[in-house]
Amino acid sequence: MNNRTYSGGIDTGGLLLVLFIGLKLGHVINWSWWWVLSPLWISLGILGIVLLICGIVAVLTKKNKEGN
Repeated sequence: MNNRTYSGGIDTGGLLLVLFIGLKLGHVINWSWWWVLSPLWISLGILGIVLLICGIVAVLTKKNKEGN
């Protein structure tokens, strides 16, 4: 018996992105494309900040180990 589970699906940002694009293409909202695609930019921005923090921590940890 196989007990694998699959936890896939769309997150809140992806759902908002699809919703905003549908509303824009259906002429329900008159937003610029920058606002329509904002869930994508926000997600990429958060990812960039997390990667930057991880990189800084890695560099500081390496310098601390080399100093001792």
